[in-house]
Amino acid sequence: MTTAPVADDASAEIPRFPQPRAAACPFDPSPELRGLAQWGPLTRVRSWGDTTPWVVSSHAEQKALLSDPRLSADFSHPGFPSPVDHSGSEHGATDLSFVGMDDPEHARLRRMVSGAFTIKRVEAMRPVVQEMVDDFITRMLAGPKPADLVQALALPVPSLVISELLGVPYEDHEFFQTNSKVLVSAVATPQERQAAHGNLNGYLDQLLDAKLTDPGDDLLSSLGQQIRAGELTRRQAVAMGVLLLLGGHETTANMITLGTLLLLEHPDQLARVRDTDDPKVIASAVEELLRYLSVVHLGRRRTALEDIEVAGKTIRAGEGVILLGELANRDPSVFPDPDRLDIARDARSHQAFGSGTHHCLGQPLARMELQVLYPTLLRRIPTLRLATDLDQVPFKYDAVIYGVHALPVTW
Repeated sequence: MTTAPVADDASAEIPRFPQPRAAACPFDPSPELRGLAQWGPLTRVRSWGDTTPWVVSSHAEQKALLSDPRLSADFSHPGFPSPVDHSGSEHGATDLSFVGMDDPEHARLRRMVSGAFTIKRVEAMRPVVQEMVDDFITRMLAGPKPADLVQALALPVPSLVISELLGVPYEDHEFFQTNSKVLVSAVATPQERQAAHGNLNGYLDQLLDAKLTDPGDDLLSSLGQQIRAGELTRRQAVAMGVLLLLGGHETTANMITLGTLLLLEHPDQLARVRDTDDPKVIASAVEELLRYLSVVHLGRRRTALEDIEVAGKTIRAGEGVILLGELANRDPSVFPDPDRLDIARDARSHQAFGSGTHHCLGQPLARMELQVLYPTLLRRIPTLRLATDLDQVPFKYDAVIYGVHALPVTW
């Protein structure tokens, strides 16, 4: 691991923030990343712009800090650990909506859309999502073999679900998928990212115009009502639309493909998912896949507003903090034998969706989609298998949402 001396302690060394995954074992955190935990639950890393934020690796400390109001999610703080300078960019933190805000404004804006993602509302959508999944699988079966599971199923299902929820025409899916891919790329230039952001902003702004004139029963129309009531600015509504559109399909699509691939590599676990009709077993399997895979890279990042004592160390006001879910989810003190995939494990305390006030708004929807898709796919195509060698699968080492660029499968 590359190290460099720490300025405030000449006797100490600090690791570079490493590559999250390793090609040798693409489902696991890289050895270098896991090595950070050996430095203790809290350690510095040398990161973007040669800054030295703290990395929190343990489950207990992450859960506590994510609920600590002394940590700020505001991207515009000078000490915020990010590869992108949000404070100096044309698109500031407000363009990233409430994920880059603190309470009470964060809570106020979040409440405007949270009703659409309650468990009750999401469960009411389950039959519709089941029909969508069945339809796309039927199309895949009627098409050529091998098929790319990304394009045939993983991207279409969550894209269609979030399109209908938001009120976005699904026929525009190639446009918003293409621009979303740029926004979650770890290698896109600032200019490319800015252009993609501008494309999505302009697109959602035009849709919002139509919803203000002719509202429907969808989230964009609801945001339009908030604009009319003076509770929301036009810019805020557009930013929320972009956030929900992006978050509503990217993470779930990657979990579909990566989770399917992981099960194909663990046929005993796959058989348990395929052969059960017990929804509790399916729900448990989804939680274990979420824990094991931890598709969000670069961690949940914060800035300390005050000095905070953690695990015998002090995070000073103004310092950056990176909370790595992939390390919390492999914490052996919480998940015994954490590198073993076990769908019977109680993995519900995982940090795949974060915790605290900024926990993922769409987690009920993501869970439901995965609970429908995995068993349906495996039952309808019981002979499903990978159509190439594992080392030939193009994993997304170049993205902040981990997954695969394509997944050739046959049956």
